[in-house]
Amino acid sequence: MIKNFSSSEYAAVFAEMADILSVPPDEFLSSWVAAFDQRATGGFPTTEDAIRDLSLKLNPWVTDARIKEATQIRLDYTKRSFIPRNGAIEVLSYLREAEYKVGLISDCTCEIPNVWDSTPFAPLFDVTIFSCVARIKKPDPRIYLLATEQLGVESQDCLYIGDGSSRELTGALQVGMHPVLVRNPEEDRNDVYRTNFEGDNWPGPVISSLKEVLGLLKQ
Repeated sequence: MIKNFSSSEYAAVFAEMADILSVPPDEFLSSWVAAFDQRATGGFPTTEDAIRDLSLKLNPWVTDARIKEATQIRLDYTKRSFIPRNGAIEVLSYLREAEYKVGLISDCTCEIPNVWDSTPFAPLFDVTIFSCVARIKKPDPRIYLLATEQLGVESQDCLYIGDGSSRELTGALQVGMHPVLVRNPEEDRNDVYRTNFEGDNWPGPVISSLKEVLGLLKQ
């Protein structure tokens, strides 16, 4: 749906935040990444709470004003990162017009639902399942079944499209969905930020563009 993050840009943003918070940038970034599961399952109600918790462990004297400033940098980065994959808006719009039910399952932290309504994606989905709200993440079967329940469909009738992060394809397969890996060769570079990526060894169907989803629906 959106393009993968750049690891170098991600690190640069956190270096800027670390400078404001007067904490070691490498330690701050590594602690942020290490806390992903906690952040992605609702462990921190807000981005500011997460930054406060992690930065105070590295600098007990950091001020609330600095924490708020770092929080804004993080939120601004999140908004900038909502770059649609090629064809994403067109494909989603077609699916809506064709009256397919469309759902989103996202392993994400609280920044995403906070900015979601301001993105072009918001009106194109019938159901959105954010892990930080559901408090479960992929590949836990419950998050897929929560989506099918809210959509009012059976899992075996679902086509699941994903880039292979978070072992999401295996999770979808385990509940009876039909998972397809979308892998754009342009994104296969060392700078792409991924977690628990299974795309290199995925034995199932693979597409290189979201536009190919429309062909899959006709099979």
